[in-house]
Amino acid sequence: MKVSSMFDGNLGKYLLPGIVLQSVMIGGGYATGREIVEYGAKFGAYGWYAGLGIMLGFALVAILCYELIRLYHVYDYKSFIEAIAGPLYRVFDLVYAVFMVIILAVMSSATGAVVQQMFGVSHWFGVVGIMVVAGLLNFYGEKVISFFETFGTVALYVGYLTFSVLVISGHTGNIAAVMASSDHSYVPDATMGHALWTGLLYMACNLVVFPASFFTVKKQTKRKESVVSGIVAGLLATIPWFLTYFSVMGFYPSKEVLGAQVPWMVMMQESGAPSWLMVAFSFIMGWTLIETATGMIHALLARVDKGLAEKGRPALSRRNKGLTTVVIMAASIALAQVGIIDLIAKGYMALAYAFMALFLLPLLTVGVYKIFQKEEGEEMETEELAADCRQKA
Repeated sequence: MKVSSMFDGNLGKYLLPGIVLQSVMIGGGYATGREIVEYGAKFGAYGWYAGLGIMLGFALVAILCYELIRLYHVYDYKSFIEAIAGPLYRVFDLVYAVFMVIILAVMSSATGAVVQQMFGVSHWFGVVGIMVVAGLLNFYGEKVISFFETFGTVALYVGYLTFSVLVISGHTGNIAAVMASSDHSYVPDATMGHALWTGLLYMACNLVVFPASFFTVKKQTKRKESVVSGIVAGLLATIPWFLTYFSVMGFYPSKEVLGAQVPWMVMMQESGAPSWLMVAFSFIMGWTLIETATGMIHALLARVDKGLAEKGRPALSRRNKGLTTVVIMAASIALAQVGIIDLIAKGYMALAYAFMALFLLPLLTVGVYKIFQKEEGEEMETEELAADCRQKA
């Protein structure tokens, strides 16, 4: 009951969608810093344009998604995609599953790298631990997931602020020099437009995390709640991005940092972080990676439950949900052997374009049309009801 009551008021309406969204998004890339380098920081002084594109893009998509979900009660991604893209939801099923496995593979590869660097033990200790916890969270369901990811967001922000202050405060001179000279030497042919477009593409890459937050919209009843929660989601998703970006600028254009599997680890080591802080970073990073695995698989399980309900069959049991999570994680771990940098560089971009075609384009066209169509229908119903009342009076 305590877990449930936390989200019965404004926290559930305004903050929870953004909390879950950024929790699922950050574990796959922010926690390591690898994606921030690949999709922003490598452009040096121009990189902040990528961050701006990510923030604005996320806020806009979140607002439209949450309002469409609120109006049409499409809380699983199958119903949502069917509402804006019709039968293409079948293609979306395939793309979502492939993208999910790749992201979880990135997560597994990052976990193994950190565990090995920090504790000198086999990377399998961290990987198996995350698999077990993710399975348990999906076994217990939405309320426990909401609590876990809310607590994780608090821990994440405390950690990010601590890590960023440590790194940035020791390298303010280099950050100022990079920004003042418009240094983009790591990618010599970069332009501001190129950086902005890369940020928008990265936003498209992360459209895959949106379905994980759909269940949080169930408590919303007003457009104001959709708009505010969408803006909050955009901010929560990009504040850690900018903290990481400016931290990387403290070392720009160091190949040791920009080419690392886990740039955060290298930056903290170079900044003389004490051992206890490195352990804290490892713990927080592991937490966010669990959030990513849990949220994405939970969205897939909700989709499966919806399909079973349409066929008149019972939903997956808690036991089956936990076991399915473990099986998906095992498949992702096998893929992780490819390596984190290759996975991000080669896998994300192709799938980003697929999500733009199957999710973003229909949302910005059919989705927007349906939102205004529903609004006009509700206004007409209100006017007819008012007219009936006047006639009876």
